[in-house]
Amino acid sequence: MVFCLAQVHGYKGVKFENWARTYGCCPEMYYQPTSVEEIREVLALARQQNKRVKVVGGGHSPSDIACTDGFMIHMGKMNRVLQVDKEKKQVTVEAGILLADLHPQLDKHGLALSNLGAVSDVTAGGVIGTGTHNTGIQHGILATQVVALTLLTAGGTVLECSESSNAEVFQAARVHLGCLGVILTITLQCVPQFHLQETSFPSTLKEVLDNLDSHLKKSEYFRFLWFPHSENVSVIYQDHTSKPPSSSANWFWDYAVGFYLLEFLLWISTFLPCLVGWINRFFFWLLFNCRREHSDLSHKVFTYECRFRQHVQDWAIPREKTKEALLELKTMLEAHPKVVAHFPVEVRFTRGDDILLSPCFQRDSCYMNIIMYRPYGKDVPRLDYWVAYETIMKKVGGRPHWAKAHNCTRSDFEKMYPAFPKFCAIREKLDPTGMFLNSYLEKVFY
Repeated sequence: MVFCLAQVHGYKGVKFENWARTYGCCPEMYYQPTSVEEIREVLALARQQNKRVKVVGGGHSPSDIACTDGFMIHMGKMNRVLQVDKEKKQVTVEAGILLADLHPQLDKHGLALSNLGAVSDVTAGGVIGTGTHNTGIQHGILATQVVALTLLTAGGTVLECSESSNAEVFQAARVHLGCLGVILTITLQCVPQFHLQETSFPSTLKEVLDNLDSHLKKSEYFRFLWFPHSENVSVIYQDHTSKPPSSSANWFWDYAVGFYLLEFLLWISTFLPCLVGWINRFFFWLLFNCRREHSDLSHKVFTYECRFRQHVQDWAIPREKTKEALLELKTMLEAHPKVVAHFPVEVRFTRGDDILLSPCFQRDSCYMNIIMYRPYGKDVPRLDYWVAYETIMKKVGGRPHWAKAHNCTRSDFEKMYPAFPKFCAIREKLDPTGMFLNSYLEKVFY
């Protein structure tokens, strides 16, 4: 690829594509600033030429939230750890730092983040911007660990935001969707370094749903995987431990079987969709039908390699609606045998918060994540599954994950989010000309 150097160290001819390769774009100009001053120059040029600006991080969002045909700012060169306050157990970082690079820095100081998503090849700014979450009913989404941040507005002003300074902006900016300005720095509340033991064991959907409260009490970071077209469930507990690190990794089972064989069989099923149910049951029996344990540093247990390109939907519903929603999804699949669903449906739980556009705003939530894999990059029929799932999610009061695929518009979000008008007012004040909008965000706000 040939790049043409342009003004303010920008490049033409760059094609952006997300990790899942489900969306891409060709921004008019692509920038990799190394300082606040350089970002200010880009914003000044955008104002002068009436261009839109999109800030991107790791590009892991499997939606078009990061796409633009205007100016794109990649924050990868603003990735430093700025300060570690061991007394307060807080770390201040530039927004472009990858969590994968932050973990070893925290290790050096005996610190850790109390919760993490499944992927660490994502930036701090991106993680909070889209409401990234994991599981643990005692824990909020990752943005709840943010105690302060700095925001560069469309007009070039830097705002210091926390609960005691620009509090309303802070309440909005912890899930900012990239539409309030450029997040420059983030201060995260950490905890002392800790180890986790992960224990997984087989169960049934009926057992887990009938004893959901018991499972939530038994494990700090409880989640489960349901294998559609079956009763099979893999229950996963993650809890603090003092046990030394031990691994259950095995190249043959994890890669030869769990990746290469699975990808080949899923590719075959694109020609014979009736095989999907058999594949789900076969792989549960092969890989998930026995008890497994391993332990390690927390960030090594929380995160795992996301091997498959995939289409993903992930909605947060009221926790008490978990059983109703899952059983309705199961009933729908049984009633429509031609609708096929790859495994797993991943079910996680998160504490409520007060962040304006957090899917967990003012309620404890269950996240129900559905996946359709793309074997060898091939798209698979998913529309019927998608529509049925979204219908169920809306029926039980769900809110979609901002980084994942969905078909919602402003009218939906006005019903879903009590604080939606407040967020809109803050956005319009900080960015009155819509510099930070794109086609995805236009569907959200117009």
